[in-house]
Amino acid sequence: MISQKDFDKEIDLIIANAIREDVGDGDHSSLACIPYDATGKARLLVKDEGILAGVAFAQKVFEFVDPGLEVDIRITDGSPVKYGDEAFYVSGNSQSILKAERLVLNAMQRMSAIATKTSKYVKLLEGTGTKILDTRKTTPGIRALEKWAVKIGGGENHRFALYDMIMLKDNHIDFCGGITKAIQVTREYLKDNRLDLKIIVEARSLEEIKEILQNEGVYRILIDNFNYEDTRKAVALIGDKCLTESSGGITLETVRAYAECGVDYISSGALTHSVHNMDLSLKAI
Repeated sequence: MISQKDFDKEIDLIIANAIREDVGDGDHSSLACIPYDATGKARLLVKDEGILAGVAFAQKVFEFVDPGLEVDIRITDGSPVKYGDEAFYVSGNSQSILKAERLVLNAMQRMSAIATKTSKYVKLLEGTGTKILDTRKTTPGIRALEKWAVKIGGGENHRFALYDMIMLKDNHIDFCGGITKAIQVTREYLKDNRLDLKIIVEARSLEEIKEILQNEGVYRILIDNFNYEDTRKAVALIGDKCLTESSGGITLETVRAYAECGVDYISSGALTHSVHNMDLSLKAI
């Protein structure tokens, strides 16, 4: 999986690019009417309910824009919030606060929505031993933020990108010429290139699971688009030979039933691609 050091680099890149995109050659609205040395204070106001996420990210944004800004945190990431709560106060140069405002709000609104949705899945899975995973179905350019939000909401991250885990899905298998061949050449590739990457293989039927199990070196089997009955059969068939993961349109309404089939993980793209942003505002005081 991606290291913390590399993850932090992704966050830094997101901040730098977002400020470049938003500010350009200057925040002319602020430059036009606010003295360069004016100071002020603002509060992050919650106008919704859910799980708050992005406070630590906001601190990084303020630091990037102006190290002189001071942030007084009142509610930390992962905390439940309700309408009227004040997450933090930021004080310092007024132009700097306004320069950072939109990036902070855009990120926190989406991150909080993702954390809130993830938390709902986590609660539904309590007592089953099954863990919820995100996917690569993220917004281009801000994947690190969205996966960070999943962690804040109590979920776990799947692979970060194409480079930190092997995932042999249906197209890889079909293009390669079959399951066994795909696994064998993948293991040879990893050996030849001295790469230590886990291998996940997608199965579309119980027969494909049987074939996967005939090969060594598979870390997890992706039980994709199976019904409940076949998922239970698949879990029994796999036993303790490797880990199991269910995927394919699993929703809040169905996630508990799939977990009760005995899978180790359930992955859901909906954690990141189908959320409604939490309503947050940054208000001068």
